[in-house]
Amino acid sequence: MITLKVPDMTCGHCAGVVTKAVQSIDAAARVDIDLKAQTVTIETKAGSATVMRALDIAGYPAAPSVSG
Repeated sequence: MITLKVPDMTCGHCAGVVTKAVQSIDAAARVDIDLKAQTVTIETKAGSATVMRALDIAGYPAAPSVSG
């Protein structure tokens, strides 16, 4: 499971683009978005670097989320 902070993700449209970007690299990925926290939690077989690259290409740069 990968949790990323996506600061530019602020609305439903953004969430859709982020979801599509993740699912473009892993169609079976499970994507859980928290707009208020601006985080996305992903269950995928793809590595975090691959996911972050896909989000960057989609216009939503992400960074590992630090919890706590």
